[in-house]
Amino acid sequence: MKIAIWHNLPSGGGKRALYHHVKGLLERGHTLESWCPPTADQSYLPLNELIKENIVPLAQSPMKRRSKFIKQPFSPYFHALNSIQAMDTHCQQCAAEINCGGFDVLFANACTFFRTTAIGRYVKVPTAIYLQEPNRELYEAIPSLPWAAIPPPAKAWWSNSYVSAFLKNLIQVQGYRLQVREELQNARAFDVVLVNSLFSRESVLRAYGLDAKVCYLGIDTELFKPSQVPRKKIVVGLGSIYSGKGLERAVRAISTIQKEKRPDLIWIGNFSVNNYQQKVAQLARSLEVNFIPKVRIADAEIVKLLSQASVMIYTPVLEPFGFAPLEANACETPVVAIAEGGVRESIKDGINGFLINGDDPILIGKAISSLLDNPDIVEKMGERARKYVLENWSWKQANDCLENYLFSLIVKH
Repeated sequence: MKIAIWHNLPSGGGKRALYHHVKGLLERGHTLESWCPPTADQSYLPLNELIKENIVPLAQSPMKRRSKFIKQPFSPYFHALNSIQAMDTHCQQCAAEINCGGFDVLFANACTFFRTTAIGRYVKVPTAIYLQEPNRELYEAIPSLPWAAIPPPAKAWWSNSYVSAFLKNLIQVQGYRLQVREELQNARAFDVVLVNSLFSRESVLRAYGLDAKVCYLGIDTELFKPSQVPRKKIVVGLGSIYSGKGLERAVRAISTIQKEKRPDLIWIGNFSVNNYQQKVAQLARSLEVNFIPKVRIADAEIVKLLSQASVMIYTPVLEPFGFAPLEANACETPVVAIAEGGVRESIKDGINGFLINGDDPILIGKAISSLLDNPDIVEKMGERARKYVLENWSWKQANDCLENYLFSLIVKH
């Protein structure tokens, strides 16, 4: 197959997945070429190490001349409209180049801004998109639904302050509605939507009304493997340091462990939101938890820390798949996870870790303590965990699945 790739991914799990998809398809003898805007991350697992990558400009179209009395209050709406138009122009340019390139299929990935983009509407070959998750900010209460009405007025509804707040909210919501309309139209333009878990399939069905197909991801077990370092009584977390990863949940759980036995919490992140990291650090100090963030460290150090830890704690909010627990397992480290999102499909309770029903810090802390207090259980569970990953979560299996979906698209067309 001659496969065109499109993405606008930041660093993180989505980019790791794309990198290994591209690598696996190349190893099978396929020809690949990639397109992306300059906003896509080029430093983390860069595709240009493997294939040609075309960076096509993403230029904001100039705002039409409008009176400041119109432009200023309507700026959220105009910003959404302008951003969509800029991405649409970018996708048309990419599609024109792909259409002239003799490609058999488009394998698109998510956009950091919109999740789904217009690229599928303009190419003339069969199209697939690998969607890690819908644009959750538009559909979930994290921390509140964007559609919810503003609170009722404390005084008269016709007061200047309430009318101003009402109109501002109304215009902002119109911007969200515009984005939702475009995302739905874009998602429906693809011949198939591929997702990373059954949980993500349900999320796509709820958000877009589309029946996505599960195409599980894999783990690089040559990179993530035991590093033969002594095991320590530390707990490790792995994931970007921002609110979606639920670091506060982890800190509160560690704080419930007896002080004389309380382990350090080492958190590895590929990036950090500074204000959020400071908030977590302040919480940790108040609860007497030794919180040690490590941002953008080398893979070798990540593997060493995963191998040294007695347990990984996994506390994100509705994570769609999550590489981290399986990467820890591949290093023979068991996982204690909150049973929500995609982790319920990868962690088997009592086999490669423990699933906790809810975010009760006491229950999570007890599960962690049971491992810290029993090194023999850690070792046995860790050995089972790596075997489980090797048998069920290889990139060969993941790329077999992807390749079959792409082949089937071409055959159907």
